[in-house]
Amino acid sequence: MYGPPRESLRGPEVTSRLDRAQPNAETKYRELHSYTHTLSLSPCISFPSHPTPPSPPIHPPASGRFRHRVTKMAGALHISCSPAPLLWVLLLLTVSPGNAFYLPGSYMHTYSQGEEIWAKVNSLTSIETEMPFSYYSLPYCRPQGGIKKSAENLGELLMGDQIDNSPYRFRVNVNESLYLCTTKGLNENDAKLLKQRTRDLYQVNMMLDNLPVMRFTEQNGITVQWTGFPVGYTPAGISEDYIINHLKFKVLVHEYEGRNVEIIGTGEEGSGVISEFDKKGMSGYQIVGFEVVPCSVKRDAEAFSKSNMYDSIEPVSCPMELQKSQVIRQQERITFTYDVEFVKSDIKWPSRWDAYLKMEAGAKVHWFSIMNSLMVILFLAGIVFVIFLRTVRRDLTRYEELDKEAQAQMNEELSGWKLVVGDVFREPTCPKLLCVMIGDGVQILGMAIVTIIFSTLGFMSPASRGMLLTGMIILYLFLGIAAGYVSVRLWKTIKGTSEGWRSVSWLTACFFPGVLFMVLTVLNFVLWGSKSTGALPISLFFALLAMWFCISVPLTLVGGFVGTRSAQIEFPVRTNQIPREIPARKYPSWLLVLGAGTLPFGTLFIELFFILSSIWLGRFYYVFGFLLIVLVLLVIVCAEVSVVLTYMNLCVEDWRWWWKAFFASGSVAIYVFLYSINYLVFDLRSLSGPVSAMLYLGYSFLMAFAIMLATGTIGFLTSFSFVHYLFSSVKID
Repeated sequence: MYGPPRESLRGPEVTSRLDRAQPNAETKYRELHSYTHTLSLSPCISFPSHPTPPSPPIHPPASGRFRHRVTKMAGALHISCSPAPLLWVLLLLTVSPGNAFYLPGSYMHTYSQGEEIWAKVNSLTSIETEMPFSYYSLPYCRPQGGIKKSAENLGELLMGDQIDNSPYRFRVNVNESLYLCTTKGLNENDAKLLKQRTRDLYQVNMMLDNLPVMRFTEQNGITVQWTGFPVGYTPAGISEDYIINHLKFKVLVHEYEGRNVEIIGTGEEGSGVISEFDKKGMSGYQIVGFEVVPCSVKRDAEAFSKSNMYDSIEPVSCPMELQKSQVIRQQERITFTYDVEFVKSDIKWPSRWDAYLKMEAGAKVHWFSIMNSLMVILFLAGIVFVIFLRTVRRDLTRYEELDKEAQAQMNEELSGWKLVVGDVFREPTCPKLLCVMIGDGVQILGMAIVTIIFSTLGFMSPASRGMLLTGMIILYLFLGIAAGYVSVRLWKTIKGTSEGWRSVSWLTACFFPGVLFMVLTVLNFVLWGSKSTGALPISLFFALLAMWFCISVPLTLVGGFVGTRSAQIEFPVRTNQIPREIPARKYPSWLLVLGAGTLPFGTLFIELFFILSSIWLGRFYYVFGFLLIVLVLLVIVCAEVSVVLTYMNLCVEDWRWWWKAFFASGSVAIYVFLYSINYLVFDLRSLSGPVSAMLYLGYSFLMAFAIMLATGTIGFLTSFSFVHYLFSSVKID
């Protein structure tokens, strides 16, 4: 989906039902998170609002990254929201102070006076159904040369984007009012479909020079900005629906004047001569803003049908009276027109995305979440400190100071974790499944860490639609080698032999992707049945399968083979042949495991709200600096929770710690899924129909499942290291 959530049109515009449908979601989101003016293209590293134009300008390479010279690194980049200052220091140490890369996802284009630019249209989206549809599924005007689809990357296809050309033509710095087309009389199906899309709050997503169209509305005296504009609107208390058929565009342009460059040629005599000054390409206009005011205007269809596309018309204002608006009705002919106004702006091209990434009071909420997490970490760190220094070290010191006879006598009087020394490394139940889940968790965790770090450094720009998802998939595929290595080495450690490593590697390569593909296949059939652009094309579906079996599976097998060649981790104590009986407890031990997940959930639940709003309300999420901090805090909390819970289990002589260590931190996924349901009930109340609910719950399940594997892996590996260290200090004859 593309573009922020949609809100009612007011004032000279029109009024839709979104005020009534989404009061809580929109109000809460606006109070917590609108995007900050301190953010540029990255929350931690960005260009200043008014950088000095490069002199002379350097034409961008074919890769799309625009590299330009700056006087000083400090003058070109700045830290905008303060998170991850260490990353900034590292960047200063590793990057040359003379050059800087600008990574907006597309290179700068300078247009000349009167040059033609064509807008593009993306899929129609709605926060009510969450099912995107093609723009031309509705009876809109079509380009004279036919519909041409733009090349899309893997991430765009998976997100349901379908970018097509449009008939909307702009001539740089030329203000004009133009006629597009007049449709034939709406048949029953077209009229019904337009009414349905209007009442489902579908939005048109249009782009010019890769900038989404933006509109401004008034809500309770506050000016709110959104991207896209509605298909139509339904006034309160009226059964009729009205279509948006006239668009008033405002294009913000920045006039760029470069310095003249002397072109030195070679004369007939071989001497160097100055031939001319190259001015073309050095100056022109850059598009830095794209705004729209959507209107519904009743036209004389018979009179306009005699006009040709792009004929000039008289500009009109958005009518306030419904009698002058275009109703959606069977056999009604609809005339589409638009106005274009070019306005010069002081906004520089590198800062043009700032308007889309503004944050007013949201930063305070993120910092509150981080401070709350730090308090939890300090509390748990205190407990771990007591365990290590006061209890464990004291007992080990006393134990080591005794002679052998005294140790034997003391062994008879021991209690707590020392009594399970002969059982603590006993093979857990379902060891193969545990190894597979740990391997998949390492793969998912590695993908998340690398993706968030790259996004924090500014490599994942919102200007490149689908780049984030594409990068995640590629990272996941190539991290299969790490998953295979960890799972097989853990299997070898538990079993004492590498026998059966092939099946472990195969299961590791197929477990999480298999669950993912099964759920996506079911959801895809649902989307296919609804004729949504969100459905994966069959060719893409098989392409993903090919990537899975041709890249991820072989790399996982290679990692498993490397794991067999690595030395197994030796247990510091011997395991008894007969398992020790576990004393009865007053309460089930799994109850404590489930409760432990509340602490990691408290670390991420505020950030989770913004992520869910980004996914389901179409918001731009680009505060990756905060997300990186939250990820680091989450890793620390998961590790501490798992260590504390493992120690508590060992103290009550319960040596079955393997799975409990995994689910102590992995149980946070339960609360994530429950929170997703809470978000659906209270924040997405306008989500309509069983199909939309099924899509939401399916994607939420996949998200929670991935979080369980990643957080469970953190907890298990930390607990394994803790237990190994603890019992390696005990002398056993």
